[in-house]
Amino acid sequence: MFIFFVFVIVFVIIAIAATAIIVRERDRRKVEYMLDAFEDGEYNFRFDDKSRFNRTLNRIKWIVDRRRSQNETESWTKLIRVLTHEIMNTVGPIASLSDTLSRYTSDEMPKHQDDIAAGLETIGSSSRGLIEFVQNYRELAGVARPIKKPLMVRDLIADVIDLTREQCRNANAQCTFSELSSDTLIYADQAQLSRVLINLVSNAIEAGASQITITAELTADSQTVIRVRNNGTPIPLSSQQQIFIPFYTTKQQGNGIGLSLSRQILQAHNGSIELASSDATSTEFELTFR
Repeated sequence: MFIFFVFVIVFVIIAIAATAIIVRERDRRKVEYMLDAFEDGEYNFRFDDKSRFNRTLNRIKWIVDRRRSQNETESWTKLIRVLTHEIMNTVGPIASLSDTLSRYTSDEMPKHQDDIAAGLETIGSSSRGLIEFVQNYRELAGVARPIKKPLMVRDLIADVIDLTREQCRNANAQCTFSELSSDTLIYADQAQLSRVLINLVSNAIEAGASQITITAELTADSQTVIRVRNNGTPIPLSSQQQIFIPFYTTKQQGNGIGLSLSRQILQAHNGSIELASSDATSTEFELTFR
């Protein structure tokens, strides 16, 4: 009889342990499914509310989705504000000058010839600026779908260094590359990533950098990380949260689409680009490929 009870107890313990393992594995798969959905930008899912764990996952999904919606709303609001500002700044002088010039009669034209010429030049300059702005917006809104192929990171960086060699030489800057993991490979569109990296190198040169260092490594969780570091003038703290906003720029001659376009390209590669740090020591951007 004693052996029977021991057998029953052992059986119950084994059954409980097996059930716990099964439930844990099932819950793990749910978490993996949710994370995969977040990475793919898919939020239209919901788990059954029967279990506390499912309700917790649904709450996490709701919080993430709400935060995403808030960020998207803020981004669109900022973009519309920038668009309105740029267009009104350009159209305002055009409208004002057009009204002024229209008041000049043919009899008064010789008298106001210089004013008319200056006004027409301003209208032409403003119109060209507006056309350039619209073209930049079109480029930002129409990023092509990447054509991904196996790509050795060292070959990608070698091309970037070669393409920016003259620019670096003219600025007395040096651009170097170190591969911290051997034979780092990514699946990517070489032309698009070259554009991202060339933009980062050009930004560093414009910031007065004399040393630009690019590194690449494969992390323990199988992510490829490319870091671009420079010793140029740091990005102001007040601007660090805004540099990826379309048309935001801290440069007098900048158009503000380089970094926002770079972020779109990295997102299309299922990756990300972030400002890792920027201080008196260095400025570092981090590109991550999953």
